[in-house]
This record gives sequence, C-alpha cells and structure tokens, in this order.
Amino acid sequence: MSSAVVIDRDTATSTHDSPSSIRRSSRPARSPSLTRSTTSTRSSKRSPSPIISFHPAPLSAENPKGVKNITRKVIRRLEGLGHLESVDMDLSVPEEDESYEARNGEEAEVERALYAMAKDAINTAKRQNGGHHHSPSSSSSALTNGKEPKAAKQKVDYEIPRKLLHSSIGFFTLYLYISESDPRNVVWVLWMALTIIAPADLLRFRSQRFERTYERVLGFLMRESEKNSVNGVIWYILGVNFVLSLYPQDIATIAILILSWADTAASTIGRMYGALTPKLPSHLPVLGLPLAPRKSLAGFAAAVITGACITFGFWTWIGPLRPDASTTLSWTWEEGIRLGGNATASWTAGALGLLVISAAAGLVSGVAEALDLGSVDDNLTLPIISGGCIYALLKAASLIGSWLSS
Repeated sequence: MSSAVVIDRDTATSTHDSPSSIRRSSRPARSPSLTRSTTSTRSSKRSPSPIISFHPAPLSAENPKGVKNITRKVIRRLEGLGHLESVDMDLSVPEEDESYEARNGEEAEVERALYAMAKDAINTAKRQNGGHHHSPSSSSSALTNGKEPKAAKQKVDYEIPRKLLHSSIGFFTLYLYISESDPRNVVWVLWMALTIIAPADLLRFRSQRFERTYERVLGFLMRESEKNSVNGVIWYILGVNFVLSLYPQDIATIAILILSWADTAASTIGRMYGALTPKLPSHLPVLGLPLAPRKSLAGFAAAVITGACITFGFWTWIGPLRPDASTTLSWTWEEGIRLGGNATASWTAGALGLLVISAAAGLVSGVAEALDLGSVDDNLTLPIISGGCIYALLKAASLIGSWLSS
C-alpha cells in the first residue's frame, strides 16, 4: 500500500521541495495531512509561531495505530522545542490492520518525514517574521532562544494598614508622656483590653464561624502567619506593659517608640531595598546571637538609624517638654546621665555624650529587631531588649562615672 504525506503552505511563504509520498505497500491508503496556518501568527503579538494542527484522515479502516503513534511523537518533539502554540488532534480512527505493526522501519521514515516538513514550515514562518520567535512557555523560550527564563517579579506587600496602626501607637505614646499621664493608668487600660482581645483570639481557633467574622473585620491588619497563630497585638500589649512597669518612664517611652517606628522602618526599607543588599549573617559576630535568615542589611541599617534618631530626638526635644522633666529624665543636656534624679555621669552631658548614647541605642535597636528567637514574636522581644539594653548602658556609664569621681 502507499501512504501520502501532504503539507499545505500559505502562498505568501517561499516553497521548498518535500517528499510527496512514501511507499509502504500496494494497498491504497490515506495518511495525515499537516496544515500550517499563519493567520494567528500575524494577528497575535504574543507568539509569531505557526499553529500546527494534525488531522489524520481515516486510513481505509486498516492502519491507524501506527499513524497515531507517529503523530503523537512528532507533536511531543515539536512541543519540546517550543515550536507549537496549540495542537488540535483528531485521532478517531478505526481498528488497525495487524500487518502494519511489523513495519517499524517504514513508520520511522514517516515520522522523520513529518518532522522535517513541520520544522521546515516553522523555519519559513520565522524568516517571514524577522527571525523572532516567542513561545508561550518559559522552558520553550529558553530552548529556542538559548536564554534562561526570567523569574516572574513578585509584588511586594508593604502591609500599609498594619504599618499605619503600628506607627500611630508611637505618636499616642508621645502624647501620653508629654501630658504627664501616669503609666500605671496606661498599663491598667492595656490589661483591660487584653482581657477582651486574648479570649477572642483563642475563640477563633475553636469556631470557624467566629473565625470568618474575626478575619473579615480585622484580617487586613493581620499577616498570613498570624491567621494560624496568636495575633501579634497580644504580644504588642505584653511588651508595652512590661517596659512601662519595670523601666524608668523615659526609657520605656523610647523602647515603645523603637517598637513602633524602628520596626516599621526596618520592615518597609527591607521590603523595598532588601534584594539589593546582602543578607545578614546567621549569627551576630563576637556575641554569636542568632539572626533571622530573612533579614537584610538594608532593613538592619534602617532600624539602626531610626533607633539612634529616636533616642537623640527624644532626650533633646521631647523629654524636656514634660513639666516634671527635672526629676524624671534619665539623661539631660546639662547634667548627662541622671538615674534616680541625681547626676551620676556628668561626663556624658552635651552633644558628644548624647551622640554616643544614641549610636549605642541604634545598634541595640537593629540587633534586637534582627534577632531570631524562634517562635517568640518581636513585638514582645523588641521593646524589652532595646529598653533593657539602653537602661543597662546608662547604668554602666553611671557606675563608670562614680568610679572616676571617687
């Protein structure tokens, strides 16, 4: 029989000689037609590749299985090279003649002929489109153009509603400090709020209906990780109450400002420019403290600068605004460090002394924000560590001043 392989080309393309038929046996039969259409190529900007459709015609109810296998092989090879944009196959053919299965050599010849003619048609279309070829898949594009596929740029989530709430608490803290508010009243109010927030947060893990309502109302302030864990607001209140209860009032206020503003600056700058700077090491040099692997140098620098500015600005302009500043401030411009209302390290007074204290407070802020303490939330650890380190620094400088004066 004989099997004809026909390719129909557009009249606008250049013609190439191709085999018109391949002899198989004396029995007449029809073989698949390979048609190339350039209409979609001209109308689609996304891919100028021709759309090739394989439509095997009925083979006189004799030998369809071999042709079906050939067509599938050719399609797989062309898809692997990124030449096909879409494939339309119609392989509904009758039963196969057993004598055809033994003719593997002739089947391979037909496969090679089909593949050569399809590739020839594609090359012709590429020349007509100026040699440009774009495949719908990145892997095909990499194979045809010899370039690595580019990773899709992910959109950065800056968590704007959450950061606005986070930062606004700093301004509220400053207002309470200047207005001579008693920190015990603030702590009491926060504990009362916690008695409502904590049970509601636990209830959402037990009731799906309440969880849906909870996330519908407050979900825009939550991170995805907090939807399966304790809400960060609980850790925030615990951290604020801790520093207000144990540290001097001005140091506690600075610790809360670092939590509100330095943490926000580190997160925002890290998301914006973190990809352009190196990642922080896994452990802090010398001290060996673990650092979070996701933290970048850009975010660390933002936390350091913000923490230093908060410390310098508070003791220079904000602290003196309080009426009882002479008895409550831990540092003043004229006397330096004043713990317990008495000057204990006058050598730290003035701009130079405050610059040293502010630089140390900034480093403490950056390290505290970058620490990796496992599952412990930084809303709890950041004010406690930063406030505690600043208080310890002033205490150490006070002891050194006492030793020098004796």
